[in-house]
Amino acid sequence: MGNRLFQEARKAVAQAKQAANGEINMSVDRVDRAIAIAKNALSSAYAHSNTAEKAQLRQFQAELDELTQ
Repeated sequence: MGNRLFQEARKAVAQAKQAANGEINMSVDRVDRAIAIAKNALSSAYAHSNTAEKAQLRQFQAELDELTQ
């Protein structure tokens, strides 16, 4: 089945990226909220992930960091 928290984090990051890139019609406040949700999901997943998943989560974090610059 896989790591549920990891999968939720991956989904949240994808949604935040879509929102930030204008692929989903959202207000700026809602985009900021999507990014915050994704960051929280990453944090939760990191504590419960194996080494390979942690590497991917770090990449997801880098992608979110690019959105907030």
